[in-house]
Amino acid sequence: MPSRCVRLMVALLILGVVAAGCAKKPAVPVTTVPAPTGDATTTASTATAAPAGSSSSQPAMTAPGGGSGAGGTTPSNPTPPGTRPSPKEFVAIPELRDVFFDFDKYDVRPGDAKVLDANASWLKSNPDNLVLIEGHCDERGTNEYNLALGERRAKATMNYLVSQGIQASRITIISYGEERPLCSEKTEDCWAKNRRAHFLVKPR
Repeated sequence: MPSRCVRLMVALLILGVVAAGCAKKPAVPVTTVPAPTGDATTTASTATAAPAGSSSSQPAMTAPGGGSGAGGTTPSNPTPPGTRPSPKEFVAIPELRDVFFDFDKYDVRPGDAKVLDANASWLKSNPDNLVLIEGHCDERGTNEYNLALGERRAKATMNYLVSQGIQASRITIISYGEERPLCSEKTEDCWAKNRRAHFLVKPR
């Protein structure tokens, strides 16, 4: 009889150990992500021209040798603000002529490429001058979109000058968007004058 009790107790102990070893792991709760509401934030680099009416924005400026991507992204090697030249230090000169752009475009047109060739020649002959390129737009579109477009125009102009042998470290670009028009009439001829890249210089 005692041996039967011992065998029964041993069997119960084995069953207990097996049952403990086969216990299920606790289930991990699944976190669900709320479905999109449909409200998306539009960045300047992907926005399309929209009616004006948004609040005014500060001009976007890129330091010498830097550069923003076509969406106005941060330069890969940003220059500390204290070393960045102020636009107030630059002056316009007749030797450097403006170039102009088609509506909602930032490509350098063939006729304007010849103007940039002449600008590049002057800069090569005057290596002690730094240059500031301002990007401008007409009034159509939001302030944010036009700031980004103005920066693309200034950057495209800078890239052309660099391709002609001008050091990128001599060039600073800034976008004023629609904030500094040359002409205020609401006509295509007037808007065409405002879609421009403007050049200013200062001694090193």
